[in-house]
Amino acid sequence: MKQIFVLLVCLLWHGLAFAQVDTVQRVISDRYNSPAQQEKPYVILISADGFRYDYADKYDAQFLKSKRAQGIEAESMLPAFPSKTFPNHYSIVTGLYPASHGLINNYFYDPQRKEHYTMRDRSKVEDGSWYGGTPLWVLAEQQQMVAASFFWVGSEAPIQGILPTYHYQYSEVMPIERRIQTVVDWLNLPEDKRPHLITFYLPEVDHAGHRYGPDAPQTRQAVLELDKHMQMLTEAVAKTGLPVNYVFVSDHGMLKVDTENTLPMPAAIDTAKFMVSGGGMVVELHAKDKKAVKPTYRKLKKEAKDYQVYRKNKMPKHLHYGAKDDKYSRVGDILLLSDAPKVFHFSSRPPSPGQHGYDATQVKEMHTVFYAWGPAFKQGVKVETFENVDVYPLIAEILGLPYTFKIDGSRHLIEKVLQ
Repeated sequence: MKQIFVLLVCLLWHGLAFAQVDTVQRVISDRYNSPAQQEKPYVILISADGFRYDYADKYDAQFLKSKRAQGIEAESMLPAFPSKTFPNHYSIVTGLYPASHGLINNYFYDPQRKEHYTMRDRSKVEDGSWYGGTPLWVLAEQQQMVAASFFWVGSEAPIQGILPTYHYQYSEVMPIERRIQTVVDWLNLPEDKRPHLITFYLPEVDHAGHRYGPDAPQTRQAVLELDKHMQMLTEAVAKTGLPVNYVFVSDHGMLKVDTENTLPMPAAIDTAKFMVSGGGMVVELHAKDKKAVKPTYRKLKKEAKDYQVYRKNKMPKHLHYGAKDDKYSRVGDILLLSDAPKVFHFSSRPPSPGQHGYDATQVKEMHTVFYAWGPAFKQGVKVETFENVDVYPLIAEILGLPYTFKIDGSRHLIEKVLQ
């Protein structure tokens, strides 16, 4: 009994220690806004993970509906392929497609490193060498503008040697009220220490969508809770008296998938000859010997049912995921793309009823939202669907942050939505 008690105490201590470490703010103390940057606008970029393009109307999110009416509403926003969390959050803040910035999925294999990147491996998540491009917070800090991030993909890694001045290690332990208060505290800092760019991430809607599906009452409740939290955030920030601009986005939508008739590992795949990564909507095969690619591709094409088979050099151009796009050589030699609502499922655990990852140009349920309001934006403007890589040049323009490097995003939104 004594041994059990000691074990329980140790587990409790470990849990408390982990929670404490996980919720400590990281601050780089020698950062300041230059006098010129102190005069610049403020932007809070908010992502509600898994917030489908129609959720605000479907579930009557009244606060978000009122704010978009006062500012900008896109018909929808198109996520990059694959429509997964890590690739798309990073595309939003770099203006690059996943094959261009290197974060091609939540989990993927890099044949040059002979390593797997997984979003649950903290050593990889915090290793800046995995991340290409110049995230908005890096662009800001390079020009002596202070930035802050709450859980955004990439914000825990020193990218080009730079972290946001204020940032947190990802944890879902911290209550939303504390997260909101932290944002307010940042905006109440002295002008030389106050962040002008804040990225803010909310996972709850995605969790509900995965677990219960996009049409479930639990997902409706998660959307309404998020709507309430957005009102809490904006009302708390308003008390600072600062002219803050809000950009509300998401990384992808959500589809109710076929959980009864999942796709198994195709018989044509010899795992002795290929490293297999992915699942769900996208399976990638990395050949250990390139001689195996052609015969395996032919076999897969013959047996394919409810999925498409491509070689990397023949991927559809609109996906920006082919051999010419693959800057970091991380895309598989052969790719299997499931037809919606089918999913590949190689686990003994039952699949989630709600999923994402499909080609958003073919599956509308993958589309997500773009709402924006604040002093920089026109009022009552609705714009057509656009790609999420176009958010980067828009926010850079608001903050007055020039850049000379090439991105995939377009500047077409600037004239349409800014005052």
